[in-house]
Amino acid sequence: MALHFELVTPERQVRSEDVHMVVVPGTEGEFGVLEGHAPVMSTIRDGEVQVYKTESAEPETIEVRGGFAEVGENGLTVLAEHVEG
Repeated sequence: MALHFELVTPERQVRSEDVHMVVVPGTEGEFGVLEGHAPVMSTIRDGEVQVYKTESAEPETIEVRGGFAEVGENGLTVLAEHVEG
Protein backbone atom coordinates (compact mmCIF):
# COMPACT_ATOMS: atom_id res chain seq x y z
CA MET A 1 0.00 0.00 0.00
CA ALA A 2 1.18 3.51 -0.71
CA LEU A 3 0.38 7.00 0.47
CA HIS A 4 -0.33 9.57 -2.24
CA PHE A 5 1.72 12.70 -1.43
CA GLU A 6 1.37 16.11 -3.03
CA LEU A 7 3.48 19.17 -2.26
CA VAL A 8 2.28 22.45 -3.71
CA THR A 9 3.08 26.15 -3.39
CA PRO A 10 1.02 29.11 -4.58
CA GLU A 11 3.15 29.11 -7.75
CA ARG A 12 3.35 25.42 -8.72
CA GLN A 13 2.95 21.76 -7.94
CA VAL A 14 6.30 20.56 -6.61
CA ARG A 15 5.56 16.84 -6.08
CA SER A 16 2.82 14.33 -6.78
CA GLU A 17 3.83 10.75 -6.06
CA ASP A 18 3.09 7.59 -4.12
CA VAL A 19 5.38 7.03 -1.14
CA HIS A 20 5.60 4.89 2.00
CA MET A 21 5.54 7.66 4.65
CA VAL A 22 5.93 11.41 5.08
CA VAL A 23 6.98 13.22 8.27
CA VAL A 24 5.56 16.75 8.44
CA PRO A 25 6.86 19.61 10.66
CA GLY A 26 3.57 20.56 12.32
CA THR A 27 3.39 23.68 14.48
CA GLU A 28 2.59 21.46 17.49
CA GLY A 29 5.27 18.90 16.64
CA GLU A 30 6.31 16.58 13.84
CA PHE A 31 3.86 13.92 12.73
CA GLY A 32 4.19 10.95 10.42
CA VAL A 33 1.59 10.01 7.84
CA LEU A 34 1.12 6.51 6.43
CA GLU A 35 -1.57 5.14 4.10
CA GLY A 36 -4.88 4.95 5.98
CA HIS A 37 -4.09 7.83 8.39
CA ALA A 38 -7.15 9.43 9.95
CA PRO A 39 -8.22 12.72 8.34
CA VAL A 40 -6.48 15.71 9.91
CA MET A 41 -5.52 19.28 9.05
CA SER A 42 -2.56 21.09 10.61
CA THR A 43 -0.56 24.24 10.16
CA ILE A 44 3.12 23.62 9.48
CA ARG A 45 6.19 25.45 10.70
CA ASP A 46 9.40 26.18 8.85
CA GLY A 47 11.37 22.96 8.66
CA GLU A 48 11.95 19.76 6.75
CA VAL A 49 9.37 17.47 5.22
CA GLN A 50 10.87 13.96 5.27
CA VAL A 51 9.74 11.67 2.44
CA TYR A 52 10.28 7.91 2.76
CA LYS A 53 9.78 6.32 -0.67
CA THR A 54 9.87 2.78 0.79
CA GLU A 55 9.74 1.31 4.28
CA SER A 56 13.52 0.77 4.46
CA ALA A 57 14.58 3.87 2.51
CA GLU A 58 16.54 6.80 3.91
CA PRO A 59 14.36 9.92 3.93
CA GLU A 60 14.58 12.62 1.30
CA THR A 61 14.24 16.03 2.94
CA ILE A 62 12.50 19.05 1.47
CA GLU A 63 12.81 22.46 3.17
CA VAL A 64 9.47 24.23 3.54
CA ARG A 65 8.38 27.52 5.05
CA GLY A 66 4.90 27.82 6.54
CA GLY A 67 1.61 26.53 5.24
CA PHE A 68 -0.85 23.73 5.90
CA ALA A 69 -0.98 19.94 5.71
CA GLU A 70 -4.18 18.01 5.04
CA VAL A 71 -4.67 14.27 5.27
CA GLY A 72 -7.82 13.03 3.57
CA GLU A 73 -9.23 10.25 1.41
CA ASN A 74 -6.81 11.13 -1.40
CA GLY A 75 -3.68 11.04 0.80
CA LEU A 76 -1.51 13.88 2.12
CA THR A 77 -1.37 17.33 0.62
CA VAL A 78 1.15 19.88 1.91
CA LEU A 79 0.35 23.45 0.90
CA ALA A 80 3.62 25.27 1.62
CA GLU A 81 4.12 29.02 1.42
CA HIS A 82 7.63 28.40 0.05
CA VAL A 83 9.78 25.39 -0.86
CA GLU A 84 13.59 25.69 -0.99
CA GLY A 85 15.22 24.55 -4.19
